[in-house]
Amino acid sequence: MAAGESRLRVVGAQDTAFATGCKLKCKDAGMTQIGIGILGGGYMGKAHAVAMSAVGAVFDTALRPRLEMVCAASPESAERYRAAYGFARSTGDWQALVSDPLVDAIVIATPQDTHRAIAEAAFALGKPVFCEKPLGASLDDSAAMVAAAEDSGAVNMVGFNYIRTPASQFARQLIADGEIGEVTWFRGEHTEDFLADPQTPASWRTSGMANGTMGDLSPHMINGALALMGPITRVIGSYETVHASRPGGAVTNDDHGQMMCRFENGAMGQMYFSRISTGRKMGYAYEISGTKGALRFDQEDQNALWLYRSEGPEATRGFTRILTGPAHPDYAAFCQGPGHGTGYQDQIIIEARDFLRAIETGKAIWPTFRDGHEVNRVIAATLASADAGSWKDISDF
Repeated sequence: MAAGESRLRVVGAQDTAFATGCKLKCKDAGMTQIGIGILGGGYMGKAHAVAMSAVGAVFDTALRPRLEMVCAASPESAERYRAAYGFARSTGDWQALVSDPLVDAIVIATPQDTHRAIAEAAFALGKPVFCEKPLGASLDDSAAMVAAAEDSGAVNMVGFNYIRTPASQFARQLIADGEIGEVTWFRGEHTEDFLADPQTPASWRTSGMANGTMGDLSPHMINGALALMGPITRVIGSYETVHASRPGGAVTNDDHGQMMCRFENGAMGQMYFSRISTGRKMGYAYEISGTKGALRFDQEDQNALWLYRSEGPEATRGFTRILTGPAHPDYAAFCQGPGHGTGYQDQIIIEARDFLRAIETGKAIWPTFRDGHEVNRVIAATLASADAGSWKDISDF
């Protein structure tokens, strides 16, 4: 799956199944089916397969996914995934999946260094692409993927699932509606402890910059900051490797990193990212201060949002814990009961709904490849600022 492998022939938009009008292949009970091909059958490949199997029932989507083909590193592993997840067919050749006429839309859940070649081949055929983050293994890769996507006119979307929780969607609404006034400050983190133990063996996660904390964890919180606060204009950061060697080999990427930033709206910000934060399992968390109130959220308690309003007697003011329920975005489709909660897999199902809706309507739905590239620009500027020891403007990247 290397970027140097041969590309598929370019087919004009008028020859593809996803030209204007989006004519799909078969219909059942008035609902249009769409053949889904997923590249990668591991952690995220399974999550997307489950999401595509469930999304029609959860959201009553007009397009109903058909698990057409799964691709993995070998035909044997692909066949195991096919049997486990319910795909019609399997292959060990990603080009065969992308070019298959029964595969109408592509989900990329493979290592970052394969994203560009797969996406470019799919866009050459006019097929919609959903790609897991980060968008590419480098800033050049993601820029090329944006160009390919926009040149093709095909639907494109990046997998930033955490910002889609009902609580974080509600936080975005509160900020947009001015409920906490003018935002003045943002603090975000994405902290986990899966490599906190220095005796944890070296693996693919400990080599290659794209697999380090700045390439792996920081994109989620940077995307969250952009969604909640708007564009970032300047950054200064630092990063380091705390455990330089592990059983089985040297560590060639970073364990944790931090940054200060300035948002376009004038607000100050800071973010911290770590895979060695002992005790933190899913520390995707943020705090936001405004002139009329404040917000707090922690993914480890993903069904609660804390809201402070600067109103009423001082003696009775305080943060209010809001439990998500049917009154909050995308909650009711999963559960009728307030406070019962949604989970990780539900975030992926919401992504699947958005991807299908974008294909159905032909209209882009956030976050697109360009939004994913913006995250990568912020990361590139942060790394450059760390090397230079000075502030960097995002516009230079």
